[in-house]
Amino acid sequence: MLREIEVAEKHLEYYRPIVGDEVIEEILSLVEPLKGASLVHINATGFGGGVAEILQTLVPLMRDIGLDAHWQIIEGSDEFFNVTKAFHNGLQGMNIPLTEEMKEIWTRYNRLNAERFEGPDGRQWDFALIHDPQPAGLAQMTERLPAHHWLWRCHIDTSQPNPAYWDFLVPYLQPYETGIFTMQEYVGPGCEFEHLAIIPPTIDPLSPKNLPMDLSEAAQIVRRFGVDPYRPLITQVSRFDPWKDPLGVIDAYKQVKQEVPEVQLALVGSMASDDPEGWYYLDKTSRRAGEDSDIFILHNFYGIGNREVNAFQTHSNVIVQKSTREGFGLVVAEALWKGKPVIGGNVGGIPLQIIDGVTGYLVNSVSETADAMLRLLQDPEQAQAMGEAAHEHVRQHFLSTRYLRDYLRLFNVLRS
Repeated sequence: MLREIEVAEKHLEYYRPIVGDEVIEEILSLVEPLKGASLVHINATGFGGGVAEILQTLVPLMRDIGLDAHWQIIEGSDEFFNVTKAFHNGLQGMNIPLTEEMKEIWTRYNRLNAERFEGPDGRQWDFALIHDPQPAGLAQMTERLPAHHWLWRCHIDTSQPNPAYWDFLVPYLQPYETGIFTMQEYVGPGCEFEHLAIIPPTIDPLSPKNLPMDLSEAAQIVRRFGVDPYRPLITQVSRFDPWKDPLGVIDAYKQVKQEVPEVQLALVGSMASDDPEGWYYLDKTSRRAGEDSDIFILHNFYGIGNREVNAFQTHSNVIVQKSTREGFGLVVAEALWKGKPVIGGNVGGIPLQIIDGVTGYLVNSVSETADAMLRLLQDPEQAQAMGEAAHEHVRQHFLSTRYLRDYLRLFNVLRS
């Protein structure tokens, strides 16, 4: 049996004051014909990264409204997760070889996990939602068919995949009835799903990371990590990953520092269990920072949790997400929700969230990033106005209730 992830209780009613009666009532209406349906989400890790964050909210909300929702994770060793990280990079377009040994490792671990995948109490799941490429082989390799409806949820930017990786993966997607993507552009060639759904991710406004935080409390928390709360601060929150381009953020910060010498930079991340490459890139980032004592490189092994991320996003003058590939970028929505305009790479799901010049700035280079940083630092009134627009944009489009509603609509279609 796959390992079950325990989740805390959440209650849909608590979201009513934030999103309004109409949204809540639609959800309650949509779930009526689905009451008691069993479903399982399966992914690679129970902590770290956007998928785990989404499921920490989605699963308990599904339970609260009457679904028998579960979350399980696959098992794997370092050799498997090194291969799946290469799959992640290859599917996002990185030019890296896919060897026969890598294929064998991916297939072997998917088969191992397929053998351990069971239905609830000997029955079939009504819905099995398999997240991303790591466990994508489950539908084809599971002989007992422990689910009525199989759905594959792709969270990454597969708009320009390395053909070797995509061509290897596509045959394993054939048994899935439904494919779920963040954007239409991510649906690659050869996908023959009976149903296709476009569902951008969302954030939980009631998670500790996103609850309103007093400015004085935020200042006190960032000070604990050595940041001077009286000097301007630029922050990027992300995994240490080449696609997040922390090296480019450091380069842009160095350009800004020539004009604003007192500026500081915080690179705040998390090290996930399915991302062994992260340690290598963390070291690479530290070397690029060099001896600059105004650059702070922090992660969960240094005491960074949801509350600390909230503090850095709340306290910062400028928030950056300079990704060069990005399936969506939950941290963008998190910062926008806190009333901060965000400077984001003009790629993937980031333009869904950043309306250029309205809720932040879209950038394509280090120099554009530095220019946008300077604009926000030097015009705080404009930054505040953009931040107010940013908060409302997220409230309307990128909160957990919308995500829940979209899944309920899809489940009703599949059951009809």
